Amino acid sequence: MEATQIKKKISPIIPRKEPIYLEGPKSRGYELKFAWSVFTQFIKAFRKFHFVGPCITVFGSARFKEDHPYYQAAVEFGKRIAESGLTTMTGGGPGIMEAANKGAYENDGMSIGANIILPFEQHGNPYLHEYFNFEHFFVRKTVLTKYSYAFIILPGGFGTLDEFFEILTLVQTKSVTQFPIVLYGRQYHEKLWDYILSMKDEGTISAEDLDLILYTDDVDEAMDHIHKYIDSNYKIKPRKERWWLFEKR
Repeated sequence: MEATQIKKKISPIIPRKEPIYLEGPKSRGYELKFAWSVFTQFIKAFRKFHFVGPCITVFGSARFKEDHPYYQAAVEFGKRIAESGLTTMTGGGPGIMEAANKGAYENDGMSIGANIILPFEQHGNPYLHEYFNFEHFFVRKTVLTKYSYAFIILPGGFGTLDEFFEILTLVQTKSVTQFPIVLYGRQYHEKLWDYILSMKDEGTISAEDLDLILYTDDVDEAMDHIHKYIDSNYKIKPRKERWWLFEKR
């Protein structure tokens, strides 16, 4: 009786609707088809975002509602980015992403989204001038990095932390230019920041690596930090109008 009761409480990780097989590499045809789908996804996204201009990418949870303080902070970030003349880029979904896009969209700024197709939660928000729907996270993360000169990390879940640490690793290893990274929300990220400090104490990162992150609760401080870097390292280079593959700037 006890064994039967225990068995009923255990749910399988994978619903057993049909046999699940573990196998080695797929056929060469399958791998070629997958590689081609990834390549075409990159090309379509590059064409979609080619003329969006220099961006600042805002990361954060899809689950915060309009009345949440972090949602309101993201709206303010989008507004400030618009006022600076840069484009606001997000993952294109609801929550923090929607808020940042909304702040830019409603203040005459360019607002774009790199949306991911998921079976739940994620859907495009209504404050986008341009957007692209991605099938693969790794393709999407490349595009979220490719067009941006600064990154703002607001509170979020696994996906936000994944994006934060990937960007941080790229900057730390000098795989990309040392773009400014803002970690916003001191109370929310307090334990994460303590863990990062413990990594420094254990010697797994350098003390200098902490300088790659601005840890703050202040939107003004965050935007000043970003602008000091951009103003001292870049200048606007005007583009000439030209046609290329049926597109015109």
